[in-house]
Amino acid sequence: MSAPLTPPVTPPAPAPAARGLRDFYEDPSVPVASGDARSVRQARMLAAALGPAADRPAVVLDVGCGDGSAARAAGPLLAGHRVIGVDWSHHALRRARHHLTDVVRGELADGRLPLRSGCADAVLFSEVIEHLVDPDAALDELRRVLRPGGHLMLSTPNLAAWYNRGLLLAGVQPVFSEVSLRGIHGRPGREVIGHLRLYTARALREFVAASGFEVVRLAGAPFHGVPRPLRPLDRLACAAPSLSSILLLHARRA
Repeated sequence: MSAPLTPPVTPPAPAPAARGLRDFYEDPSVPVASGDARSVRQARMLAAALGPAADRPAVVLDVGCGDGSAARAAGPLLAGHRVIGVDWSHHALRRARHHLTDVVRGELADGRLPLRSGCADAVLFSEVIEHLVDPDAALDELRRVLRPGGHLMLSTPNLAAWYNRGLLLAGVQPVFSEVSLRGIHGRPGREVIGHLRLYTARALREFVAASGFEVVRLAGAPFHGVPRPLRPLDRLACAAPSLSSILLLHARRA
């Protein structure tokens, strides 16, 4: 007696390829711009540190420049200084050229930017550090490209922002934190932007100082994503940087 016929087995569909961080950040739909309020406050701090360009034009590296929107907002305050955008995303650099005369493709994850040591008077590092797997190596590299006494202007979301303290007490995932690259889970908001690390004011100070920098000042900035009715309170919280939405840190290369 012949063996009974069995229906053909349909092999399972292959799983979609894992979406790594490189693919994520090369996706043009991923937001790369941050609010102008943060950019302007940060630029004011840098302009005050550098002094007038007429005295001595400075070389400023905007590392992780994204689409150049931060440089656009800061441009009037840094007039006369040379601002060079640095990013590894082709899509971001293509857009950044609308706002920056000079752009360089470079990647901190590779361990070395295509720039000589001590070439910069200042580095803008705006909301980049929270996206990095190895922030220690990144600060080592920024310290290398800065001249002795050069300025580091770093900004990053504040894990201990005033509303995050309330959310945690309620058992809600803090704003800015993410558990997936595919969607938002357990917290307010809709956009996934690839945050890997978050800092409190105290942690950021200690981390930057341990990386060979002298911390000069820590300030706060508002977050453009705060609901409109709460924005006056968010601006008020900037008076106490440890409560503010965004941390602005000015440090100098020791």
